[in-house]
Amino acid sequence: MQIDNIYTVILAAILPPFLLVLYIWWKDRYQREPFLELAKAFFYGVISAGIAIVFETALSYMSLVPSEPTTLLQATWKAFVGAAIPEELAKLLMLWLLLRRSKYFDERFDGIVYAACIGMGFAATENIIYLFSNLEQWQSVAVGRAMFAVPGHFFFAVAMGYFYSMIYFGDMSWRKSARIFWVPVLLHGTYDALLMMREVGTMWSGILLICFYIFCFKMLKYGRKRIAEHLEKDKNAPTIFS
Repeated sequence: MQIDNIYTVILAAILPPFLLVLYIWWKDRYQREPFLELAKAFFYGVISAGIAIVFETALSYMSLVPSEPTTLLQATWKAFVGAAIPEELAKLLMLWLLLRRSKYFDERFDGIVYAACIGMGFAATENIIYLFSNLEQWQSVAVGRAMFAVPGHFFFAVAMGYFYSMIYFGDMSWRKSARIFWVPVLLHGTYDALLMMREVGTMWSGILLICFYIFCFKMLKYGRKRIAEHLEKDKNAPTIFS
C-alpha cells in the first residue's frame, strides 16, 4: 500500500468518531467544555482500548471465551463476556479517572460529553485496528463501521455518561448505581450478539439482521432521549448562568 493510501485509511478510521465528538460538543449549548479537555477524554478512550485488549486477551488465554463461536449460545457469551463487559469496564474506569477531580464537570450533560469523547477515542482506535487488518477491503469495512460500529460506541457512551451524571448530581440512588455499567453492557452486548449470531450461519440470519436494524433504531431513540433529558435539566438548573 502506498503511503498516501495509508493516510487515507487513517483518515477514514478517525473521521467518523471526530465528527461525533463535534456533534456532542455542539449539543452542549450552555457551558461548552474546553477543547483541551475533550482531547484529553479522547486520549483516555484510546487508553481504554488498550486496557480492553489486555482484558480480552486474558479471557481468551484462559479459554473463558471461544475464539470462533459455533452456536448461538457461544456467540452470545462471546458478545457479552468477551467484548461488552471488558470494553465497557475499561471505558468506565477511564471516565472515573477523568472526572473524579475535574473542575469542569459542573453540568449533567457534561457526563455525556466526556463519556462520548472516551467512547469515540475507543472507536477510533478500534477502527484503525480493523481497517489495517482488512486492507484489501478497507473501504467497505470503513463504511460499515462508520454507519453502525462508531454510532454504536457513541450511544453506549451516552448511556454511561447519562447514569454517571445521574449518580453524581444526586438524581439516582446508589442502590441503582449499577446501571452506569450494566446498561451500556446490555446495549453493547445485544448489538454484538445479534451480529455474532449471524456469523454462526444459522437459518435465522435474515431475521437476526432485521432485529439488528430495529435494535440500532431503538438505541438511537434511547440515546437522543437521554441527551435531551440532561439538556433540559441543565437548562432549568439555577447554577448554570450564575
